[in-house]
Amino acid sequence: MSDELQKSLAGVRAEIDGIDAELLRLLNERARCAQKVGAIKAAHGEAGHIYRPEREAQVLRRLQEANPGPLPGENITFFFREVMSACLALEAPLGIAFLGPLGTFSESAATKHFGHAACLLPQGSIDDVFREVDSGHAQYAVVPVENSTEGAVGRTMDLLLGTQLKICGEVVLRIHQNLLSNERDLGGITRVYSHAQSLAQCHEWLNRMLPGAQRISVGSNAQAAQLASEEAGAAGNAGEAARYSLPRLAENIEDEPNNTTRFLVLGKHDAGPSGRDKTSLIMSAPNRTGALHELLLPLSSAGVSMCRLESRPARNALWEYVFYVDIEGHREEAPIKAALEELARRAAYLKTLGSYPVAVY
Repeated sequence: MSDELQKSLAGVRAEIDGIDAELLRLLNERARCAQKVGAIKAAHGEAGHIYRPEREAQVLRRLQEANPGPLPGENITFFFREVMSACLALEAPLGIAFLGPLGTFSESAATKHFGHAACLLPQGSIDDVFREVDSGHAQYAVVPVENSTEGAVGRTMDLLLGTQLKICGEVVLRIHQNLLSNERDLGGITRVYSHAQSLAQCHEWLNRMLPGAQRISVGSNAQAAQLASEEAGAAGNAGEAARYSLPRLAENIEDEPNNTTRFLVLGKHDAGPSGRDKTSLIMSAPNRTGALHELLLPLSSAGVSMCRLESRPARNALWEYVFYVDIEGHREEAPIKAALEELARRAAYLKTLGSYPVAVY
């Protein structure tokens, strides 16, 4: 390395060191401000409400809009989520329940939303995830609700019908499926373990590449990877191999290139208005001709945009259905508030699951 090159690099590195020192000072100054916020909340009896989804969303959107580059917006979001996670943890680490074990897409979604300073609490089933927050053992839950390829996650939707928990956020996660195995090539694979949703997302690839392999549905993709690590001739169809030191025989085997899963964040409160929100509802219509049209009329009359409508069988009556609806906007906004009041008069059943910020990527 020439003297001129060394001198040029030394100058830039000294500049980086100075910036790092200033970043360190500012990060700790921010942490002290976060501690002041916690003290003010405690003085006013609000110590238990340290996480404010609407405030976090507003901060992340403002930073993305102000970002001049060259760092892309998603990197800015990741960095500041981790900063906010670490600052919240100075008051008390948030307990986040999710469908485990470790290594699932649900863990990735929980970390993406709450950062690495949160206390992650893996559960054996989606029912257990709900119970952890209901019982107070965790502050928040992260549960899958729909996939862009395979549609709704039925168990989550059924549990939303009966829970007292509120939706306070959403996470959108790009899903890449990989085939993991200790076998050297595809010819040695006789069994493929995976969660049922993931098997469905890779149906055509498996038909083409492993037509003779048995497909076995298990509780999670992390469990699939664990089983594949223990059995000869087995592969796991999963996203993360690192926890089980499994080689990837094939990567990105999902049938749809934009395969994405949406997760809900649940807690004992929803969120205040952030400026770009959704509101989720469950409702049922009287059993008569045109009832659903009449039920949705208040939304269109108020100019409220509906971004999701899905039906599920009611659990208490044969051939009766409830409708899950997502609308754009917050329940406190005047048009939506008026529409919900009219809906309550028309619907045989109406439940507001919560208003929450639209996912920030």
